[in-house]
Amino acid sequence: MAIQQLTDEQTRTWTRAQKDEWWFRNVYRGEMAQLTLRSGFTGFLLGGVLSATGLYIGAKTGIAIGVGLTSVILAFALFRMMHAAGWASDFTVLENNCTQSIATAAGYVVTPLFSSLVAYMMVSGKLIPWWQLMIWIAVVSILGVLVAFPMKRRFINEDQLPFPEGRACGVVLDSLYTGEAGEGMYKARLLAKVAGLAAAYQALISDGWMNLLQFKVLRMDKWAGMKEPWTFHERLDQYYYEAAAKFDLAIPRILGTDLRVLGLRLTADVAMMGVGGLMGIAVATSCMLGSFINFAILAPIMIQIGDIAPRVGPTGALVPLSRAEIVNQWSMWWGVAMMVTGSLVGLLAKPELFTSAFKSMAGRKKDKAEPGTDILKDIEVPLWVSYVGVPVFGFLGAWVTHVFFGVPLFLALVSLPLIFVLTIICTNSMALTSWTPTGSLSKITQFTMGAIDRSNPASNLLPAGMTSEIAANAANLLSDIKPGYMLGGKPRHQVIGHVIGIVSGVLACVPLFFLLFLPADANGVRSISTLVSEQFSMPAAIQWKGVAEIIAKGLKGLPTSAVIAVGFAVVSAIVLEVARIASRGRFQISAVSVGLGVVLPPESTLAMWIGALAFWFLSKRFTDKKSSGYRRWVEGCEPICAGLISGAALMGIGNAIVNVLIGG
Repeated sequence: MAIQQLTDEQTRTWTRAQKDEWWFRNVYRGEMAQLTLRSGFTGFLLGGVLSATGLYIGAKTGIAIGVGLTSVILAFALFRMMHAAGWASDFTVLENNCTQSIATAAGYVVTPLFSSLVAYMMVSGKLIPWWQLMIWIAVVSILGVLVAFPMKRRFINEDQLPFPEGRACGVVLDSLYTGEAGEGMYKARLLAKVAGLAAAYQALISDGWMNLLQFKVLRMDKWAGMKEPWTFHERLDQYYYEAAAKFDLAIPRILGTDLRVLGLRLTADVAMMGVGGLMGIAVATSCMLGSFINFAILAPIMIQIGDIAPRVGPTGALVPLSRAEIVNQWSMWWGVAMMVTGSLVGLLAKPELFTSAFKSMAGRKKDKAEPGTDILKDIEVPLWVSYVGVPVFGFLGAWVTHVFFGVPLFLALVSLPLIFVLTIICTNSMALTSWTPTGSLSKITQFTMGAIDRSNPASNLLPAGMTSEIAANAANLLSDIKPGYMLGGKPRHQVIGHVIGIVSGVLACVPLFFLLFLPADANGVRSISTLVSEQFSMPAAIQWKGVAEIIAKGLKGLPTSAVIAVGFAVVSAIVLEVARIASRGRFQISAVSVGLGVVLPPESTLAMWIGALAFWFLSKRFTDKKSSGYRRWVEGCEPICAGLISGAALMGIGNAIVNVLIGG
């Protein structure tokens, strides 16, 4: 059926009590199953799996990928097939919506594991125990849910704000269960086929899987005399370098620097191609521009003049030059300057976010339903839960931040009022644009706390991580509630589902974090030196670390060339963002994305650009909406990209597990 909604005039003139009564009489489906045992369990499992892929991609790119529509399609296809086989009744649309809420909540909690918490470990040199990670993430995520409760009535019930991402999810759900089920199954099959192909390819380039197959299963070491497992090279240029060593061929260089040192390699990373397809050609090209300027032009020059050079490591041995050394010694500073300046200019260019935030905090008299007339009191979350829960969990969050990370309790408590301001801004932004400016807003907290205490990096990193995580969780919860509101779901069930998702994400991703980024050595010892690697560059954490070090040390310890580059970066970011705003988006180079390209491995940036270029070309090639090509490559872009990401990421995670189990 068509989704019912109020007209613009009704939204403007009706009181909230009238709107609530209209929704309760015309949209609410109180009799339909929603948070059931099977929807909760399905969401819990999907959330764990999809949040694991989110952690994998976030560590590679610094980008948090959404899993909402992916979870909707997977849950729909799973229960539609089980229903056809006679194993279970079909999912209701509200059960699927609840599953989606749980899965997306699980995906949200992974962000600190590739940003603020990693930056803290890199700056402090301290390894955070697993149980402290779990407790801290769970506390601040639940606090975000508690902060969101009172806002739901204002943003969704009263103002009827669009929440474009949530609305899109509601429209997809409605279409799947009211006549376009065939299209949903088509996209599910497309996702599954692509994921299978991506997983097979990832297995062929993975040492663990090939070791398991060739030595443990086929026993090729016994009958074929093999010493090492055979694999394809993910880095395609490796074939040339092997031939160069054999036939004495020339090694490509820029100003005498080996391309491999600069990170300029050709990699067939299908997960990154999927990420590129989702981010689009404009963002991917901006990243590519930043990568080219840094690694093909500036880095070779700085190596020549000695501003980037081998250094003495903690053990006294020389640390050879590599892409990571180039970023840590020099490039990080101008890349971070581009990202921070670009994001702040973009935020300040949207004054309506701030004005609507102040209006939301001030409220209006008509927003309050008259006593005794609250028709939704039995299905909404009672406000007393927030009034009690926010102070309790707020103090608990400040206390664990103090006890676990050494942040003065006073500073942790002082940062709490910022939560409400940042959450209002984030929610307004999510409601209007589906964009949560947590990156730029977190820097406000970082600089504010850093101005109070410059001696302890944790004093700005952890409060900023806490406030940004709370604001993001609150805004994303309301975006998840939007499709439930459109389809007549019970708000309490969605909130409970969000908490289930938090538990799912924490249980799935904290152990995985240690497995992927903090593997134990032969003596069972873990070291923070493995947090950043050629495979996982942690660009978001590098940005947080860079800001923390600027706060603590200023720019005094940097080479003069780095300080000059920072100045040029700030000016360039302002020019780029102003040009983008003035042209109303026709000028599409993004300063934030240019800066991201500086800290990403160039091989990943190239793979993302290739993926974005391929889908851009296909969108231009297939313009007839009735053609099979349009259906597959344009309408199917998201499931194809989700398949590339999930298939490769899950197989890559499995490879790490196999290596641990077989001692690879």
